[in-house]
Amino acid sequence: MKLTMTVNGQAVSFENILPTRRLIDILREDLQLKGTKEGCGEGECGACTVIMDGKAVDSCLLLACQLEGSEIITIEGLAKEGELDELQEAFVSHGAIQCGYCMPGMVMATKALLMENPAPTEAEIRNAIAGNICRCSGYSQIVSAVLSVKGSPEDVEES
Repeated sequence: MKLTMTVNGQAVSFENILPTRRLIDILREDLQLKGTKEGCGEGECGACTVIMDGKAVDSCLLLACQLEGSEIITIEGLAKEGELDELQEAFVSHGAIQCGYCMPGMVMATKALLMENPAPTEAEIRNAIAGNICRCSGYSQIVSAVLSVKGSPEDVEES
């Protein structure tokens, strides 16, 4: 099948792609965007989260036949002119990054939340990352980072 979509602001097209090819494989193998990680391959861990048409989605569950005309943003698409996005900076400054494996998915899930709701509550942030598993940082630093971006950090209890 033919596939045309926008990835990180750039139009991309494929002339002969299998309809069952997963988005994560297209991103990592065809477009060499290695920031999106595969954890479980079943949509359970959130490591592969990207933003599709403004919503956080698991790229391991999306097939090429579902992508025509879509707009995809990956972790690589957040930095502009060599500068990290404000949210990425907040993750770093709040110590929300440990091993880093789940972080692209966490950042993309919370970026999608902030795109929809620029002033989320702690509960809304925790709900937005509920599908993302992190074994290293705990979630308090992540929530603190997102709260700082919205401009009014609240006290966050340790998880």
